Amino acid sequence: MANLIVVCGPQAVGKMTVAESLRDKLRYNMMMNHDSIEVSDRIFGFGTPAQREFNSYFREKAFELAVKHDVDLIFTYVAAFDLQEEHDYLHSLEKMFEEAGGHFYFVELSATLEERLARNETPHRMEKKASKKDVEWSRANLLEDAKKYRLNTNEDEVLFEHHLKIDNTELLPDEVADRVIAEFGLVANVKEEKEYRFGA
Repeated sequence: MANLIVVCGPQAVGKMTVAESLRDKLRYNMMMNHDSIEVSDRIFGFGTPAQREFNSYFREKAFELAVKHDVDLIFTYVAAFDLQEEHDYLHSLEKMFEEAGGHFYFVELSATLEERLARNETPHRMEKKASKKDVEWSRANLLEDAKKYRLNTNEDEVLFEHHLKIDNTELLPDEVADRVIAEFGLVANVKEEKEYRFGA
């Protein structure tokens, strides 16, 4: 039985660093949304039809294999909550893991726009996400999406049985991870480091 933790929120809110902390504390495997994006960009070019299709296939297959092989997984994701297709996609992941006997946990992060703009330019972010090295483009994309989409749920909106909202503007990633673990009563796996963070 595999569990899935989705760490969701707008660009540069801190999803990756929180997910990395959860990975190391729980010995869960981890897939960033940018893992599939960067690979598909390199092969098929930025924003092309083939890139979008491969990106989708990459993620779909990773989830299928996690369920098949009982691999607990953390996934970082940016959702536009004003789009029904986003709700449908997230609920499909919930259904996939729960029908296989696992659990689905949804961690929603939020932070001020000022803090997100600062985090957008951190060396760690640019090291892990090649597309973010163009800081001017990345900043413009962040601001555009903030205006165009609703990247956090409404205050009284709860989408899942296990849905935790955290404003991490002033919290360290480890503090957020500890709160998630305590809230959901999660227990670390017994795994060798190479099994869950090889090459990380």
